[in-house]
Amino acid sequence: MREQLIEYRDGETVCEGFLCYDESQPSPRPTVLINHMGKGRDEFIERKARRLAWSGYACLALDNYGKGRRGGTPEANAALMAPFMIDRALLRRRLLAGLSAATSLPIVDARRIAVIGFCFGGLCALDFARANADVRGVVSIHGLLKPSGSTEPKIAARVLMLHGYDDPLAPPEDVLAVAREFTVAGADWQLHAYCHAVHAFTNPKANDRAAGLQYDEAADRRSWHALEEFLAEVLK
Repeated sequence: MREQLIEYRDGETVCEGFLCYDESQPSPRPTVLINHMGKGRDEFIERKARRLAWSGYACLALDNYGKGRRGGTPEANAALMAPFMIDRALLRRRLLAGLSAATSLPIVDARRIAVIGFCFGGLCALDFARANADVRGVVSIHGLLKPSGSTEPKIAARVLMLHGYDDPLAPPEDVLAVAREFTVAGADWQLHAYCHAVHAFTNPKANDRAAGLQYDEAADRRSWHALEEFLAEVLK
């Protein structure tokens, strides 16, 4: 397995992505871009990249905050997310810079790219679809389901949302709003909701039910199977 850090730019901001792939597989190959949670690109996201790379994908974990910018506490994470939640056009530019960096890599088949993300990264994945970026599919995993207000008239990418039914950070009104948004845009979208699951259900370190953050083994396992099936379908 080859791993390397990839620098790229969004204007004056230097970002540092994490690339991994199985060198024994032929290239160029189908590629998955992975968007990080609120604290920034970390070991959790890199483990997901490695897991997908063993399935034959090239995986690039994007850096949407900028090189070296990491949170840790809820307050620090919120401060890092805030500019992008307020200015979704800024977020769109940062995401598209990551896509451009990916398509410049020889290992990447630019015709077969999918995007996934966790928590804040789930919102980022959906914003790739909203921007009508040249990707085949996007997956939000316990993502923030906040409409951007600037969805393209027609969304081409297929959309999968893997959602904890009791997630307080993505309440039913948000789920309905994003369902209406993607329906109006003509998207091919799916929603899988997992009973009793809350936010961060794929993260074994999430252990604060009172704050709506809790690992759920069943939801984690089922959502990964759904993700694998979706990627196999859209990247074939």
